[in-house]
Amino acid sequence: MEYIIIGLLIIILIICVISLSKNINEAHITERLGKLETEVIRNLGEFKSELTKSMNDDFNGLNDRMEQRLNMINDKVNERLDVNFEKTNKTFTNVLERLSKIDEAQKKIDTLSSDIVSLQSVLTDKKSRGIFGEVNLHHIMASVFGENNDKVYKLQYSFDNGTIADCVLFAPEPLGTIAIDSKFPLENYREMVDRNNSAGMRSSAEKLFKSDMKKHIDAIASKYIIPGVTSNQAILFLPAEAIFAEVNAYHNDLIEYAYKKRVWITSPTTLISTLTTIQMIIKNMERDKYAAIIHQQLNLLDVEFKRYKERWDKLSRSIETVGRDVKDIHTTTDKITKRFESINQVEINDKIEIE
Repeated sequence: MEYIIIGLLIIILIICVISLSKNINEAHITERLGKLETEVIRNLGEFKSELTKSMNDDFNGLNDRMEQRLNMINDKVNERLDVNFEKTNKTFTNVLERLSKIDEAQKKIDTLSSDIVSLQSVLTDKKSRGIFGEVNLHHIMASVFGENNDKVYKLQYSFDNGTIADCVLFAPEPLGTIAIDSKFPLENYREMVDRNNSAGMRSSAEKLFKSDMKKHIDAIASKYIIPGVTSNQAILFLPAEAIFAEVNAYHNDLIEYAYKKRVWITSPTTLISTLTTIQMIIKNMERDKYAAIIHQQLNLLDVEFKRYKERWDKLSRSIETVGRDVKDIHTTTDKITKRFESINQVEINDKIEIE
């Protein structure tokens, strides 16, 4: 750019020289050209100096602006990198947490699988199934009435006839003492509901299952319904909801048979509902008992309050009598005071004439 400007100035100078050459002589032209050359060189030096200074200033300003812009871009890039790093770190942490939870869930599933296998091995034995039903019954009774609440229920209760019930509930009248016994007819039930078995096998297993259920109902009715000792009814507890649902859905004849024997078939859910209802009855009876005691005490308090009122009325009458006497005494006192005042006002002559 500097060379272009210098070139333009030279061209302008040449044009000026040509135009002046027509009116001046050579000597004068030489002199004028020398002066003009000197002036042009001086002007060009000043112009070059100013142009260099201006270009340096512009370059420095441009450099400063570029540096500021680069710093801003650097700050923005760092900020974006920090934000993205934080998001990435958060995502990575969440992924690790999810993986940890998945690993923990997998361990629980493995444990549950082993527990199910062990439970199946336990339920294959009749004695183990009996213990399982008793433990389940114990948990239900404890959850409804509290642990070791002997006033309401007892586990492994022995009757005078030598029979032992898994649990006995001491319900209020007219229910009375109700025996609860756990039964778990599992083998024939499994054969009956197994779709892989043939229709004949399932039909045979169904008959055996009904026979098992009737035997349990008969045993409970004969052992735990004792005239004069227990209520005229008892409860058969099935620890498995599936067996209870099967009986109620497809075997109404078993329900009717149990009804005739006064034996009520329950599952964990229905037993809890029954016991909760009995618990409310017990609480209402306790509340009624305490209400009767409160009513009795209120009657006694009423008698005492009437006696207090009579004595207060008598005292009030005595106070009124004393008040009247005090008033009469006050009146007499006023009269005596007035007499003394009138006496004090009488003038006595120093000279008394004697006739």
